[in-house]
Amino acid sequence: MHTVQAEKTIFQRPESLTETVTHYCPGCTHGIIHRLVAESLDELGLRERAVGVAPVGCSVLIYNYFNCDFLEAPHGRAPALATGFKRIRNDMIVFTYQGDGDLASIGMGEIVHAANRGEKITVVFVNNAIYGMTGGQMAPTTLAGQVTTTCPHGRDTQQTGQPIRMSELLATLATPSYIERVSVHSPMHIIRAKKAVRKAFEYQKAGTCFSLVEVLSTCPTNWGMTPTDATKWLEKNLFAYYPLGCYKKPEEVG
Repeated sequence: MHTVQAEKTIFQRPESLTETVTHYCPGCTHGIIHRLVAESLDELGLRERAVGVAPVGCSVLIYNYFNCDFLEAPHGRAPALATGFKRIRNDMIVFTYQGDGDLASIGMGEIVHAANRGEKITVVFVNNAIYGMTGGQMAPTTLAGQVTTTCPHGRDTQQTGQPIRMSELLATLATPSYIERVSVHSPMHIIRAKKAVRKAFEYQKAGTCFSLVEVLSTCPTNWGMTPTDATKWLEKNLFAYYPLGCYKKPEEVG
């Protein structure tokens, strides 16, 4: 007589994610980052208190993917909208999800001052070194010599300046905060990224500080590469200019 053992589910969709079919390009890592955020909300029991702020960019439709409340912000203004909501409902868990064009270009003033004020919000900053949704133009994070639709011969830093390192920049502020840069181009790095995203929400849950996790991401479509080549390009090129690591912890500020 054979004993039939019950099946055990070891991997499933997080409760904080819906069953919406993705609109992202093949090889895009936004979906991975969405899952890391959703898993963190589930594990910390924050879904019913969570309010996300959607940006303008590739993830403008992010509210379709999450099973929690969302607000839509004008281009670059997600930190301001998150600030207002968090201040009137400080019992809620408020997070923004922004790309490099949204956060580091038109939203530069917003993110710097939100961090400097120490707003108790969580920011997920996706850095793929290019404008994705609008056609692959040069972004503030585009590398020197990198080809885009608006610099077909490569970024000329003599005319446009050097790419902006947002984690390093925000880490110079005197206000206590949590700032970490991660990547999601490989399983090992995804595991590390998950720890950082969860930690950022833990800091907000405890009411500790402003937190930002910068995530290096691929954009195969606008980089003009296959998804496989894009992951190799990220590791070879973005790592050199955007080193991974924790740039600031609140307990390090006296």
